[in-house]
Amino acid sequence: MSTMSQQRAWQGMTLFSFGFRPFFLFGSLHAGLMVALWVPWHLGVISLPSAFEPVVWHAHELLFGYVPAIVAGFLLTAVPNWTGRLPVVGKPLIALFALWLAARVLIASSAGLPPLVVAVGALAFPVALLVAMGREIVAAGNKRNYVVLAGVGLLTLAQALFHIEVAMTGDALYADHMALAVTLALITLIGGRIVPSFTTNWLRPRGPGRLPVPFNTFDKAAMGLGIVALAGWVLAPIAPASIAPVLALLLLAAGIAHLARLIRWVPWRTFAEPLVTVLHAAYLFVPLGFALAAFGLWQGDHGAATGATHAWTIGAVGLMTLAVMTRATRGHTGRPLTAPASTVAIYALILIAASARLLAALHPDVSVTALSVAGVAWVAAFALFAALYGPMLAGRKPDAANR
Repeated sequence: MSTMSQQRAWQGMTLFSFGFRPFFLFGSLHAGLMVALWVPWHLGVISLPSAFEPVVWHAHELLFGYVPAIVAGFLLTAVPNWTGRLPVVGKPLIALFALWLAARVLIASSAGLPPLVVAVGALAFPVALLVAMGREIVAAGNKRNYVVLAGVGLLTLAQALFHIEVAMTGDALYADHMALAVTLALITLIGGRIVPSFTTNWLRPRGPGRLPVPFNTFDKAAMGLGIVALAGWVLAPIAPASIAPVLALLLLAAGIAHLARLIRWVPWRTFAEPLVTVLHAAYLFVPLGFALAAFGLWQGDHGAATGATHAWTIGAVGLMTLAVMTRATRGHTGRPLTAPASTVAIYALILIAASARLLAALHPDVSVTALSVAGVAWVAAFALFAALYGPMLAGRKPDAANR
């Protein structure tokens, strides 16, 4: 049975006819709701029946709730193209989505539950996703993407370490940093494929001119340097103080390498199409985060260190995932691959959120106002995505006349 035949064979809700549909829609709703709840909870206005402190819950639900949902939506859609095998649709997809949703409810209402039950319930989804994707990639002999499986596996391991660390210390610094590092590694890997590819596809029909440099040894070196630097960043809190300058130089070198990598993709030639430009804008936050992390380690500057974390989480992760979600949704639901003004507004809101959060980190005197702006802009971006793209994700492809 072909991919299209299997999709036609599913007679249930359109939402479960392809993996990107439920995970992009509910992942975006969760991202907005998470911050909308966290801010008043953190300020003591409301409370959730969770066993975790507000900041710990917030970090968990970003790194182990939102990120895996978007990773799942992407992989469940991309892996059939990589392997030529059938997509996961219908009841198996419903089961995966139910595991993810159950974990969100379990984490939010975990007070009074045994920690082991909470941990097992939270880990059920990433383990199931890893098994499902691993089966497809290994069965197809698609060795090129074993590294993607490794990334999903490390993200799952980080979540397991999160629950162990919280049980032991009440916090999850190392697990959170590990999860963010793995997510960034996946962005440099997958983003390093799609950003130059989509840029080339858009530029080539538009006449002669410089095109992105194809993947080569430089890309491998930049990615390797970035992974080593991120590993050092994760371990920095337990490293001897004398090593901090070395780690800072390593982070700075990684930032320069990834900035050079981005320049090789000719971002200045894409300004006429925001759907392409936004991919470059999101990737720019990768070297920016490296630079801030380097400065934070070198000078012992807590504001720069906090800024690095949020350049990566809001800028690189938030904007890149929205860039991928908008493009994939438009493409897979038969819409033109161009960003209308309403979609550009989504990107602008995340850029505002990232800028305001960096301002709050680097200038504490305006942190209250800047944090408020960042939170409102983040929630508005994901609410707007859900409002604009929710009907596309939950509905069938439009007829040609209605596109």
